[in-house]
Amino acid sequence: MIGALALSVLGLSGVLAAPAPELAAVLVVTNESGRETRLAADDLRTMPRTQAQVKGRDGELATYEGVTLAQLLERAGVTLGKSLRGPRLASYLLVEAADGYRVVFALPELDPASTDQLVLLADRKDGQPLSAKEGPWRIVVPDEKQHSRWIRQVMSMRVVSAPPAAR
Repeated sequence: MIGALALSVLGLSGVLAAPAPELAAVLVVTNESGRETRLAADDLRTMPRTQAQVKGRDGELATYEGVTLAQLLERAGVTLGKSLRGPRLASYLLVEAADGYRVVFALPELDPASTDQLVLLADRKDGQPLSAKEGPWRIVVPDEKQHSRWIRQVMSMRVVSAPPAAR
């Protein structure tokens, strides 16, 4: 109680649970040809929204909201569906966070023509903007048993083609 009172007196009462800053937040998505698409929070809010109720590491239920990675990739000019075959099946999405943490998704894992798995780029949790610790964006994969690819503070995504096999 004394700590909360001290924060209130200092005018810092909202600091601990402050939402992630959105003003300067820009997500950079690079497609397989190297073209960058820069998306601000407002751009993502205009895209079709999806919600997922998930159990966090603490066992508590939470509802995340955002856009699917498939929609995001299509917006960046990444072709999915029937054209995702042959050598393109070895392409993957490299997602990078502000702290340097990186995760990978094979493109077929994100393609609605190949899977029903939901992979969400969330900007809201339980109806509120993500906290600064999680946001401005976080990857949520509801069907994964471990949350190791639930990357927080997402800053960029890049489609990468695996090098050809050595023969």
